[in-house]
Amino acid sequence: MHAGPQLLLSTIREYVWPINGRRLARQTVFRCVRCRRIQGKTLSPKMGDLPCQRVTLNFPFASVGIDFAGPFFILNRRGRGAKVIKCYLCLFICLRYKCVHLEAVSDLTKDAFIMTLRRFVSRRGKPVEIWCDNGRNFVSAAKELNSFLKNNQQSLIDFATHEKIKFIFSPPYAPHFGGIWEAGVKSAKFFIKRAMGNSHLTFEEISTLFTQVESILNSRPLHPLSTSPDVFLALTPGHFLIGRPLTALPSPDLKTENLTTTQRYARLEQIRQHFWRRWQKEYISELQQRTKWRTNLAKLNIGDLVLIQEDDVPPLSWRLGRITHLYPGPDGVHRVADIKTTRGSIRRTVVRICPLPKAEDLQC
Repeated sequence: MHAGPQLLLSTIREYVWPINGRRLARQTVFRCVRCRRIQGKTLSPKMGDLPCQRVTLNFPFASVGIDFAGPFFILNRRGRGAKVIKCYLCLFICLRYKCVHLEAVSDLTKDAFIMTLRRFVSRRGKPVEIWCDNGRNFVSAAKELNSFLKNNQQSLIDFATHEKIKFIFSPPYAPHFGGIWEAGVKSAKFFIKRAMGNSHLTFEEISTLFTQVESILNSRPLHPLSTSPDVFLALTPGHFLIGRPLTALPSPDLKTENLTTTQRYARLEQIRQHFWRRWQKEYISELQQRTKWRTNLAKLNIGDLVLIQEDDVPPLSWRLGRITHLYPGPDGVHRVADIKTTRGSIRRTVVRICPLPKAEDLQC
């Protein structure tokens, strides 16, 4: 009756006393395909290293992560007869300095996302690459942007449109691949929900609220500027945008009349280089810590029989499939796999895969 190891061993000992019985009982339960299917335990690969976009120097918003949040219920106009409609939050976050840019979006369509992207580019500059999940609006926007740039390359060559924006999509059902923008959405919703409450704002009012929340997030402390107990300043994302937190008052003019122009330029260059050296040695080193997933428990091979985890479905109803291709990361750990099922081939992250006992495990 598919008992656990302890009950199985107790039942067997009523007839015979097996040698190494406790270990044999655990192995028997572990090799049981039915028990493994009902348990539905997925794999946990080792946490990957930080990508180069997180640790190398570049301009703010050169590498951007995008995510949507919502819906938020707003009024279409003020006064009597106003209707409640939906709007959404689009978050752009700089992968290097965690600078945040928030935009209000009327709906989750391809055209709305492209207009939102155009507003972002007009204010923050064109990014080199965009990281996002596999939402339908993101995929269609990437296809339309690439098609537009390809078809109009000759007429817009003066504006360097041949440098396409590179879209990098995470695998389906893998929100942990974009932890930095998922955390940004969590922080933004923390302030938005407390400010809105149960009230219904207009589109202009909620756009203003998003901008104010953006200013707060870009003023949050990332790292202390000094280890001295007398210094109370911290490094914020606003330092990379305007040189200070966005909620701080402007600094006074500290020009020194005694220095020549050459000396002043050399002094400013020395300060700039000192700042980036400290950023690399002090701030980046703290990002390397792994708080979980320290060991690699995901050991798959091509041809293994696996279950594909599905939401709101019991483990016995999960689809069966076989691994056809594995995608290793820079550290050699496989985190994404192609699986062949009765409905065709799909791509899933390893954390959505439940391995079944192999043939050699059942025979031994």
